[in-house]
Amino acid sequence: MIWEELGISFGTAIFVLIALYFVIKWAVKNGIEEAYEDITKKDPEEDIEELTEE
Repeated sequence: MIWEELGISFGTAIFVLIALYFVIKWAVKNGIEEAYEDITKKDPEEDIEELTEE
């Protein structure tokens, strides 16, 4: 398997892939929030509060 060729055990590979998933998820979320703030000039949490009050 490719992991054996790289000298990585299966458990380590799974751990790295899970960590990579969460890092990418966090980066995308922050990027979307930053773009939203730039476009609307509002904090996303303020808009969420406004929408839930209605």
